[in-house]
Amino acid sequence: MGIFSAILGNASSVSQEDLIKKYGQLLTDNEQFEIGFKLIRDTFIFTNKRLILVDVQGITGSKTEYKSIAYKSITRFSVETAGTFDLDAELKIWVSSEQQPSIVKQFNKSVNVYDVQKVLAHHVLG
Repeated sequence: MGIFSAILGNASSVSQEDLIKKYGQLLTDNEQFEIGFKLIRDTFIFTNKRLILVDVQGITGSKTEYKSIAYKSITRFSVETAGTFDLDAELKIWVSSEQQPSIVKQFNKSVNVYDVQKVLAHHVLG
């Protein structure tokens, strides 16, 4: 687990127990959770095979979208850090050969966007 164990101390990370309890039914054979990050109601989950984005929708949060992205289909990504007057950092992910980013997520200052970038780089760049 090396790189991931250092990140687990981050207050925005989700414990393995919570990932298994809440999202265990999403895993395929021989797939394992590596780390997850919580963004208010949404969650980024890195497995050994893919990135899973959990998007809780609506006011009541009763509707949830689970988006799976194979690491091999991510062609590029960018991280924009929060500035002095900006409160949010931003992550953009391009899938396949799309011109515009397929995924754009805002992170508040409680999430270390460098940790998210590090795990994503590990999987996408190998």
